[in-house]
Amino acid sequence: MDAFHVPFSVTAPVILLMILLYTYRGGVKTIVWTDTLQTFFMLLALVVCVGYMLSELGFGAGSALEAMGAQGLNTVFTTVPMSAKFFLKQIIGGAVVTISMTGLDQEMMQKNISVKTLGDSQKNMVTFSFVLVAVNFLFLILGGLLYLFAAHNGLTQTGDELFPAVAIDHLPAAVSLIFIVGLVSALFPSADGAITALTASYCIDMLGMQRNQAQSEARKTRIRQRVHLVFTLVFLIFVLVFKAINDKNIIDFLLYIANFTYGPLLGLFAFGIVTKRALADRLSPVVCLVAPLITLLLDKNSVAWLGGYRFGQELLLLNGLLTFAGLWLISNARNPAAQH
Repeated sequence: MDAFHVPFSVTAPVILLMILLYTYRGGVKTIVWTDTLQTFFMLLALVVCVGYMLSELGFGAGSALEAMGAQGLNTVFTTVPMSAKFFLKQIIGGAVVTISMTGLDQEMMQKNISVKTLGDSQKNMVTFSFVLVAVNFLFLILGGLLYLFAAHNGLTQTGDELFPAVAIDHLPAAVSLIFIVGLVSALFPSADGAITALTASYCIDMLGMQRNQAQSEARKTRIRQRVHLVFTLVFLIFVLVFKAINDKNIIDFLLYIANFTYGPLLGLFAFGIVTKRALADRLSPVVCLVAPLITLLLDKNSVAWLGGYRFGQELLLLNGLLTFAGLWLISNARNPAAQH
C-alpha cells in the first residue's frame, strides 16, 4: 500500500479487523470456506504470473529451465555435507518440519478435523500432499522466472521485495490486480488459521472450557471472543515487529525460528507416542525452554566446535531429540498398580 501512501501501521490493523469480523461470524466453518476461495485465487495468481512472464521472456517450459540452469537457479541437490543446504539435511529437515508444522499444528489440522468421517479426512490429507508438490514446483518455477525477468528489465530488488516490484511496476494492470488478490488470499488463511487455533488451544487446554460443565454456552462464547480479540492484538504486535525488522528474506527467518519453537512440540509428541513413562509435569516447561537454548548454542558454535559443520533444517530434529531426552530424564516408569 506504499504506492497509495497508506502506512503499513494502518493497513495491518484493517486487515486483522476484517479477519476478526468474519471469524467471529462463522468460526471454523467460515475459515474452511474462505480458505477454499482464497486458495483458488492464490493459485490463479500463481498460474497467471508464470504464464505471463514465460510469454514476455519468450520461453517455453524447457527453455525456461535451461535459462535458469545457466544462471544457477535450478540447483536441487547440494552435495557438500558441511553445508547447511546439504540435500540429506534438507530431506530429513523438510520431513520433520512437515510433521511439526502441519501434522502437530492445530492451525493446519483443524480443517482436516472438520471433515465428517475419518476416511474422508485421510483422503483430504493425501490429496492435499500431492497437490502441494505440484504447487511448490510452480512456486519454484515462479521464483526462477522472477530473477530472469528482473535481469531482463534491469531490476535490482532481491528476496521478498522482488515479486511485488515485478508485479506492481512491470505487469499489466489486469495481471497486477490478480497478483494483489492472490497475495491477499495467501495472507488471510495464514492469519485467520493461526489466530483461531491459538484461541481454541488456549480455551480448551488452559481454561478447560470443555471440562467446565457449570459455564453456560453464552458465557463460553463471550470468553472465546475475548480471547480471540487478545490473540488478534498479539498477532498485530508481532506483524509490526517483523515489519520493523524488515528482513528481506522473511520466510527463511521464520523457518529458522521454527527450528526452536517447534522442537519442544515434536519432542513432546514423540515422547507421548513412543513411551508410557510418567512425567514430572512441573519440570516439563523447563525442559521445553532449555532444549531450544542448547540447540541455539550448538547452532551458533557448530563451525568452531564441529569442524566447520553448519546446521540446516535438521536443527529442528536436534531440538526435538534434546527435548525427548530431557523429558526422559524427568520421567519414571509407570506403576501398573497405580493405573487401576
